[in-house]
Amino acid sequence: MPTLETYRKQAKLLLRWHREGDYSIGGRVRQLERYRSLTDREVLALRFTLAIAQEIVAVEAGHQSWADLKAAAGGARKNLRRAASPPLLKNVIPILFVRDVEACATFFREKLGFDIDFLHGLPPFYGAVSRDGVCLHIRFVHHPFFAQAAAEEKSLILASIEVENVQGLFEEFKARGVMFPQKLKKQAWGGTDFQVRDPDGNLISFVTYDKRETG
Repeated sequence: MPTLETYRKQAKLLLRWHREGDYSIGGRVRQLERYRSLTDREVLALRFTLAIAQEIVAVEAGHQSWADLKAAAGGARKNLRRAASPPLLKNVIPILFVRDVEACATFFREKLGFDIDFLHGLPPFYGAVSRDGVCLHIRFVHHPFFAQAAAEEKSLILASIEVENVQGLFEEFKARGVMFPQKLKKQAWGGTDFQVRDPDGNLISFVTYDKRETG
């Protein structure tokens, strides 16, 4: 169990994020019943105190109040050490920068057959879509500069997704009315791919790599 000092630092961090106008704090604050209906803007307009931040930290830790959390954490050792394990990279998730998170997520669902895993914020400023275990995150920005660069630079791909049957996926997307900046093409580097753009212009490649025989 984390020490009480760790929880205190978490509460102070929430306080700082609110002071800095970080929209990500909205979902944290809405965990408290009395703030459940507030939008992110309304959350940032709150008179946000350390006591509120501590209450949120307590609820996230599974306690009714900060006092309950203090009682539970009071006996935790400050220097609790866990057995070290070797570092292991498990996954990577590309993040697309867009002007409208909800519209982008809808495009992935309706045109590309993805599921919308979550949309965070009111209105959403962060989200995730996935298909067959492949996940993309979507983040709101006022100016999607990577998409602008992709429009100026040839084949500036923001995410590349390996596919078991790229021909079949191309035909599926074609039937859904998807537009292709690059149609299905066998590449000299040993793969066959096609490209699509999301509503903000982010270029995404779907590829099947050629099978190579080994002696």
